[in-house]
Amino acid sequence: MDMTGYELLWLFFTYSFAGWVTGTAGAAARQRKFVDVGFLYGPWCPAYGVGGLLFAIFLTELRDSLFFLFVGGVILSFIVTYTTGFLLERIFHRKWWDFSRKRFQFGGYVSLPWSVVWGLLGVLCIRFVNPFLRDVLKLLPHGVGKIILLVLGIIFIMDFVGTLVGILKVRSSVKKASLLYGVAENLQKTSDEMGGKLTAFVLRRMERAYPRLAAEELLRARREQEKEADAARAKAGVFAVGCCFYKLVCLFLLGAFLGDITETIFCYVTAGKLMSRSSVVYGPFSIVWGLGCALLTAVLYRYKDRSDSYIFCFGTVLGGAYEYICSVFTELVFGTVFWDYSKIPFNLGGRINLLYCFFWGIAAVVWMKVLYPLFSGWIEKIPKKFGTWMTWILLVFMIYDVCLSGLALNRYTVRQTGEGIETFADGWLDTHFPDERMDRIYPNAILVE
Repeated sequence: MDMTGYELLWLFFTYSFAGWVTGTAGAAARQRKFVDVGFLYGPWCPAYGVGGLLFAIFLTELRDSLFFLFVGGVILSFIVTYTTGFLLERIFHRKWWDFSRKRFQFGGYVSLPWSVVWGLLGVLCIRFVNPFLRDVLKLLPHGVGKIILLVLGIIFIMDFVGTLVGILKVRSSVKKASLLYGVAENLQKTSDEMGGKLTAFVLRRMERAYPRLAAEELLRARREQEKEADAARAKAGVFAVGCCFYKLVCLFLLGAFLGDITETIFCYVTAGKLMSRSSVVYGPFSIVWGLGCALLTAVLYRYKDRSDSYIFCFGTVLGGAYEYICSVFTELVFGTVFWDYSKIPFNLGGRINLLYCFFWGIAAVVWMKVLYPLFSGWIEKIPKKFGTWMTWILLVFMIYDVCLSGLALNRYTVRQTGEGIETFADGWLDTHFPDERMDRIYPNAILVE
């Protein structure tokens, strides 16, 4: 990724607006009337902006490989679409889109044909659209561009806060923050006017609309949700029922610990020596494995009874994408990569390789079919009050551990440049986490210029 923060912000707002235009046009074609498809009041859909940013950050280095660029676009669009749909449903208690009636869908949030379309769009964005937008930005004076971004940023933040205030007004009759809510309402009026014109434009050129979801399907989905809710209420006295927050936190901690132990044993068997595989400075925890277990469980929970081959294929693809994203993230944030597969056949940029992707697939099957049912049963036997307190204490400790590890890694990277102590924190980190200790904790860390 060779784009500046200034360019990335412009990409975010550009794709957010373009996504709103596309979504509004699509809704007009389906329902033959204007429907505001955005979560916010203004004419923008942040999910598209976030998707454009992720494409630019994680896919730019794949621009010379069309196949992997396409696959990366499919996977990233899957992640963004699923996450956005899941969060919006949890916040507003309704689905903003539903592919349940379609074939090749996942959780009702993601449709495979649309993911393929987004993969093609990812190729277009990286190969053509982003370079074009960068050339256009060069025509705009940098100072003027910063002012425009500042104005857009302020409006966007006020819109976001105003949306939250609007939600609170509906839920609890909150009377405060009327200024922000007023700004949001004005944005809504502007958005409606723009959307109405766009809808009229589309409808004049559309002869047929897509069929609506049958009422029987809606009722069936509603009954299934009610059955799940009844089952959860029946177990109200049990700690961490189903795939809830407390269950996922516990699985994250267990996955982080077991992942570290597994990698340590694997390195000892293959390399003949013990070495730290921890991601943090305190404790044997691999954050990559912990997050992987929690995310895999959250995504595949409703499909845990599917065949081993289904889970293996899903785990192979998702695990490889997850490892690739983690590699890019640590390099961008810490200037360090913690693994390099350049010498292993069938690798992609040294970040992932086919063999280890298969390991992710095997791990997914073992986790969902063997370990998850076992751990889930153990977790639900924990007394509810004790389990709640224990989860929060361990979560706070892990957040502290991760933050301190990030600071220590950053300071370790800075020391390699020869820079001296500038603040009290620098001195404290140098004393408690010198190079010898950091080399012992992260023996495979490679600094990147």
